[in-house]
Amino acid sequence: MWGRNVYDSIAKFLQFQLTVNVVAVIVAFTGACITQDSPLKAVQMLWVNLIMDTLASLALATEPPTEALLLRRPYGRDHPLLSGTMLRNILGHALYQLLVIFTLLFAALQRAQRAQAARREERL
Repeated sequence: MWGRNVYDSIAKFLQFQLTVNVVAVIVAFTGACITQDSPLKAVQMLWVNLIMDTLASLALATEPPTEALLLRRPYGRDHPLLSGTMLRNILGHALYQLLVIFTLLFAALQRAQRAQAARREERL
């Protein structure tokens, strides 16, 4: 029972971490290419990873095993840790997070550009 619970916890942790890291890397790279300045600096990315690692490991380490785990067949040695369903979940959640983050980022950029244009007009 404990072995299956540990396996499930590791799989959940990997899914969470891969989602967060994929989003952070894409936001940093795309933001740097488009805005000529990275929205996430290196220290900010380190803090995001530190906080996410800590919270995710605490949440999964305190998850108690259930009797339902014994009803499931054990996985074999050659069973991949990242299944197709997990990869779809990672990509789906990453796309959703990227949509929200880029919407906020570009809305803020447009607002800043409008404010800058208004200040230029006031100077003239």
